[in-house]
Amino acid sequence: MRSLVLAAVLATALASPVLSSSAWAQTAPPQAPALPHRQGLPMEMPKVEEDAALQAAIASTTRPEADRARDSQRHPFETLTFWGLQPGLTVVEIEPGRAGWWRNILEPYASATGGRYVAVGRPTEGMGVEDGTADMVVVARAFHNWSRDGRAEPYLAAFFKALKPGGVLAVEQHRSVDGLNVADVASTGYVPESYVIHAARSAGFELEARSELNANAKDDRDHPFGVWTLVPTRTSQRDGRVLTAEERAAFDAVGESDRMTLRFRKPQAAN
Repeated sequence: MRSLVLAAVLATALASPVLSSSAWAQTAPPQAPALPHRQGLPMEMPKVEEDAALQAAIASTTRPEADRARDSQRHPFETLTFWGLQPGLTVVEIEPGRAGWWRNILEPYASATGGRYVAVGRPTEGMGVEDGTADMVVVARAFHNWSRDGRAEPYLAAFFKALKPGGVLAVEQHRSVDGLNVADVASTGYVPESYVIHAARSAGFELEARSELNANAKDDRDHPFGVWTLVPTRTSQRDGRVLTAEERAAFDAVGESDRMTLRFRKPQAAN
């Protein structure tokens, strides 16, 4: 069986303060060391055996053609393997959206492997599972919205309550330059990686690993319409600003956004 090598960065190398989105500052409090730059962190290269059922779900022609065309930039097999997806798990996806990009993989995979997929739109109104029974909660591209209206803290508390001890919180999120104030950048669709880490730790999660699977060095985050300037949204005009053909081509060449890929775990001792 062919093996796949994934780069995972261990959370033990990180130390950072815990702040709410409203209080997030550009510099860390003096009592806690600053978050190290990710490029300076030690790397481990665990070998992960392939999951034939997951490969089949990703390759299935029942997925929309537009979804499958994005696989080369979203790396679904590698990302889900990094998060620890396995047959038979109960997976809760938060705000899957109308397009359902992850749902179109996770739901048939769960069905084929004896697992359970649950889509949740409003976590504080119910997580769709009994407390302490979910194996994994998946959050993709949502923290920029939650940080702007105070949802991050109550949502993370709901995730923690729904997960089993040892359960995984899986995060994919557009990533700003670290050290910026989340309130200044969230409207562009990007947030600092350290902000997400602090928010999850504040809710009781442990950062187990981080990966550069979905990094994109071409993305300088300097776009007239935020992250939505890039594919797949490709916003090209707003408020009288219209991209030229040359600008549109240049942004298309960037590809999808630079994204953090994080794996948090609910401690085994947690209730």
